[in-house]
Amino acid sequence: MTNKEFAKKLEARTLNFGVAIIKMSVKLPKLPEAMVIRNQITKSGTSVGANYREANRSRSPKDFKNKIKISESEASETVYWLKIIESLNWIDIESNVMKEANELLAIFTSIASKL
Repeated sequence: MTNKEFAKKLEARTLNFGVAIIKMSVKLPKLPEAMVIRNQITKSGTSVGANYREANRSRSPKDFKNKIKISESEASETVYWLKIIESLNWIDIESNVMKEANELLAIFTSIASKL
């Protein structure tokens, strides 16, 4: 697989992940505390892909690295919020959402470590 093919597949994967996070977040209870977490996880979960997309359209290697590090950070934050939701037993988090969050974090950590 070429870098361009990998980038295209990862962009699609992060887009699908963002959609899954939004679909999951609307199931959270209507408690004030849950609304805060809903906003946080929606922002971080969709930001993973948005920043990766920006990285692929970066103007310089430094800009690319910065956007990749942001994607890594947002993936880490999303895993954190998923664990909070899971710990509170507010909703059942689909195992594929948690798995994908951890895999995306690993991918962006790996990419960032090579830059």
